[in-house]
Amino acid sequence: MCLYFRFLHLFAFCYYAQVTNQSPPNFTQHVSEQSKVTDHVSRRLIRVYQLYSRTSGKHVQVLPNKKINAMADDGDVHAKLIVETDTFGSRVRIKGAETGFYICMNKRGKLVGKKNGQGRDCIFTEIVLENNYTALRNARYEGWYMAFTRRGRPRKGSRTRQHQREVHFMKRLPKGQQPVHPSHHRPFDFIHYPFNQRTKRTRHSSES
Repeated sequence: MCLYFRFLHLFAFCYYAQVTNQSPPNFTQHVSEQSKVTDHVSRRLIRVYQLYSRTSGKHVQVLPNKKINAMADDGDVHAKLIVETDTFGSRVRIKGAETGFYICMNKRGKLVGKKNGQGRDCIFTEIVLENNYTALRNARYEGWYMAFTRRGRPRKGSRTRQHQREVHFMKRLPKGQQPVHPSHHRPFDFIHYPFNQRTKRTRHSSES
């Protein structure tokens, strides 16, 4: 019997040591993994802006014929983009506000417009660079970026790298649209409800 209790004591000690020696959860890894998974629970964050190409000096536009280029002037109707979040991280879907076509990338690295942007080929990760420009890396084809030449023509994703000027963009508000300043927000309205018999009873009971 004594040997039995010693065995139980040793087993309990080993189990306790195993539990206490477990490494704490890696939250960085968890965030990284969750950033790659579509978030079906949270409310979609939608932004509207233009993408200014560093190389062409023009704006990215989505045309009715599903073609994508960076030849639009500031304020062009086809340069207005609707950007939808895909995860709680920095993955987004981008579509033309006028045409409704999403900017996607096919297996040859060519940018194309699609009506249905649910595929991973239509998801881009926003990467803020040290020079304050933004690069857009495709979620399906790792290492392939949205890019345009000096003439505003799309460049194949397989020929792109993050340090290249062709993949650098600046987010700009559509022409004529001003940023919302906190002081411009509508103040809270206080609503005064009339007392009824029930609220009067409740009020008198609380005062007594």
